[in-house]
Amino acid sequence: MSEPSLPSPGVYRAAAAPPSSDRRNLVLVAAFLGWMFDGLEMGIFPLVARPALLEMQAAAGTTGDGFVGQWMGTITALFLIGAALGGVVFGWVGDRFGRVRGMSIAILFYSLFTGLAYFAQTPWQLGLLRFVAALGMGGEWSLGVALVMEVWPEKHRPLLAGVIGAAANVGFALVGIIGIFFSVTQDSWRWVMLLGAAPAFLTFFIRLFVPESPRWLEVSRVAPARPLREMLSPPLLTSTLLATLFSSIALIGSWGSVQWLPLWADQMAGPGVPQAKAYAQTLTAVGSVVGCLVGAWIGGRLGRRPAYFLLCVGSLASCAWIFRGFDHYGAGFLALTFLVGFTTASFYGWLPLYLPELFPTRVRATAQGAAFNAGRILAAGAALQMGVLMRAFDGSYARAGAIITLVYVVGLFAIWLAPETKGRPLPA
Repeated sequence: MSEPSLPSPGVYRAAAAPPSSDRRNLVLVAAFLGWMFDGLEMGIFPLVARPALLEMQAAAGTTGDGFVGQWMGTITALFLIGAALGGVVFGWVGDRFGRVRGMSIAILFYSLFTGLAYFAQTPWQLGLLRFVAALGMGGEWSLGVALVMEVWPEKHRPLLAGVIGAAANVGFALVGIIGIFFSVTQDSWRWVMLLGAAPAFLTFFIRLFVPESPRWLEVSRVAPARPLREMLSPPLLTSTLLATLFSSIALIGSWGSVQWLPLWADQMAGPGVPQAKAYAQTLTAVGSVVGCLVGAWIGGRLGRRPAYFLLCVGSLASCAWIFRGFDHYGAGFLALTFLVGFTTASFYGWLPLYLPELFPTRVRATAQGAAFNAGRILAAGAALQMGVLMRAFDGSYARAGAIITLVYVVGLFAIWLAPETKGRPLPA
């Protein structure tokens, strides 16, 4: 099979004025913290979901895990749709008005609305607040990735992609650690949500100290950006569709099944081990941190296409093992949650490496944000389907998860339709 080509030949050239190392480091710190807190916000809900929904279920006068599974799927879907919309909206803000300004607003958005979930009284209120908070979470990823990749030299991209991908899982792990030392119950889950407002203070640091992307400043002086129109038209349309497909496969696997591991652990362990969900979440997150670094490293060493193929193989095997091989909570299950986190999160080190290489500066934030977060819309459908499958399988997380994670089979074949970008400069 001949290798597909990237659009617009001749678009590659170096940035005009490389920033100093101090300025590059400030950009990296801001992007890392923004995505780390993004991960913390994402990790909060799997930890509090079951206690919160059980409290609301008691108020509604119903029983059984079907209620929890249904609403977990619905709220997860609302979150993913919100993140997809936020990726487009804040990506457009970043391409039109600057990466730093857009990132600050996105972080403020997800912090405040996560904290407001403290006051939720019904599943619909909780879902609505998660939807609005997700707007900021979806936007922050694309802006942080664009800013770092535009400021740092090409030789550092694999390492930086892994660091950025790992950042979210550091936040996810922090939530798990909090859950280990602070029992999240029907009486205490609201305080965990209130903790989510803390990252709002990060916006002051970003606005005061973080420099804007020189590439964006140079391009913005030439002509107003029209990123949505350009990314949906040839020759960039092919890149947009491929980026969406590769993101979707990773996100469907994560949000359609792997994100449910803490709930499954809580179900199997029962009320006698209230920390079970926190242990599962922490080990999944720690594995994810390592996986992000390794995923980006493999992409840098072997090439983008062989790396993605290997990540699909590992994710497919590990998910089949945990969902088809376990029916009780214990040390073996927890060890495998680490492995599943490692394999399935490795995509989130690969994606920050590959997606920026597909798009020029004038559309990069919008295009990669839309592509990554459009995958979340498909993942929202998978989350809803997980709830449907759970009801069909009498509340079995294992049987439902085993079906959803077959999505990695698609990635084994789809990656060979994409261009190889290893060794090529970032499009200008």
